[in-house]
Amino acid sequence: MSNQLIAIATNGRIVPRFEDLTEAKLGHAGVVRELSFGTTKDRMLVIEKCANTRAVTVFVRGGNKMIIDEAKRSLHDAICAVRNLVRDNRVVYGGGAAEISCSLAVSSAADEISTIEQYAMRAFAAALDATPLALAENSGLSPIETLAEVKSQQATTNNSRLGIDCLYKGSNDMKEQHVYDPLISKRQQYLLATQLVKMILKIDDVIVSGAPDAQQ
Repeated sequence: MSNQLIAIATNGRIVPRFEDLTEAKLGHAGVVRELSFGTTKDRMLVIEKCANTRAVTVFVRGGNKMIIDEAKRSLHDAICAVRNLVRDNRVVYGGGAAEISCSLAVSSAADEISTIEQYAMRAFAAALDATPLALAENSGLSPIETLAEVKSQQATTNNSRLGIDCLYKGSNDMKEQHVYDPLISKRQQYLLATQLVKMILKIDDVIVSGAPDAQQ
């Protein structure tokens, strides 16, 4: 347990030297006890009835390190999803439905542009298809055929809820399958990916280690 987490839970302040310690910097906890568990008698410090009652510790145990790491990743993803919904409760349909809808919209907008910028827009639309393609491939479906079929259904029916049926439920409607993504995380993904591509495109030259020009 790190000192920072203890300070947050007890509303205390971390002081580097004892002479800096004052009553105002002290935290508060009702119970501090030590527990031992497992066959190896591992010890754990438990701090209860803290001043900051919103601080919570999740104790994860498993048969091996791989199981524990997987459980920690699952908990982290779930907590992040809840945090995003608390910040912004707007959602979009998952299963690649949002990406397919955006791809169709960008492609349609590119058709109305006669300048060279249309090629950049078409490339952006093609990049959006990477998510539903990956979902279809990871689900054991034919990625190109599945994407083409769902994309055609979205275009003809104007139904933005249609995505990849990863669970084989017989329906591509993500609303029926209750598959959603937080809007705040989806928007952040688009922004970061776009900024990364723009940064790479600004690179004029690349120096490769060991190349003749680099040795001169």
